[in-house]
Amino acid sequence: MAADQLVGGNDQAVVRVGGTVRRPVRRWSASVHELLRHLERVGFGGAPRTLGVDAQGREMLTYLMGESAGAPPWPAWAWSEDALVQTARWLRDYHAAVADYVPAPGARWRLGGCWTPGTIIAHNDAGPFNAAWHEGRLTGFFDWDFAGPVTPDSDVAWVAIAWVPLYARRVAVADGFGDLAARPERLRLFLDAYGWRGHPEKIVREAQVRMRARAGQIRRYGRGPDELYMRLFERGVADDLDQAVRELDDLCL
Repeated sequence: MAADQLVGGNDQAVVRVGGTVRRPVRRWSASVHELLRHLERVGFGGAPRTLGVDAQGREMLTYLMGESAGAPPWPAWAWSEDALVQTARWLRDYHAAVADYVPAPGARWRLGGCWTPGTIIAHNDAGPFNAAWHEGRLTGFFDWDFAGPVTPDSDVAWVAIAWVPLYARRVAVADGFGDLAARPERLRLFLDAYGWRGHPEKIVREAQVRMRARAGQIRRYGRGPDELYMRLFERGVADDLDQAVRELDDLCL
């Protein structure tokens, strides 16, 4: 059966073979597969299923039906209020699905860290580039390579960064988002759809913490051998994250 290269995602190319997606197995793959099997057991439909390893040693996952955002600028659906609300509800349902999930001892995650009580295993890269959008509906998120432990509040902030968006203004414009003045209201809409009951400022501060940490990771790993981080470092993404942190100090909520 012919293999078709897929676009989207932030890492290496993947291929579609029929109703499956094939990707190289990495050191964290077994832990991600365990997470995906848990999601399947509890009936969470917004993630691919793991199907094992093929004859070429690649992991096999079910294909999530839908259009991906591809390369920026993102398509109009990515910046619609409908997509923002659907993403927040996906996140709410995902957090409910993993609330009682405890990884196996020795679980390995791409960026390290260990699950502890009070944390969850999050997707950690649930932006438009990893979303599948089909006939007006968010079918789920693919590319779970960055799954790992964070607090639920931190995860809410990280997803809000991608979809409100809360990253640097000039980057948001380049990604096709032009209504910068609408960001406070979009954040409130996102949090309402998720069911957040705290003050939005707490999520903004969590967002700043996550972006500082991400900038540090890019600078730490960007000198090799991880090709993704090398690309991010060369593109100046760490500097963009620093800029976003500064700009959020002036976001009026």
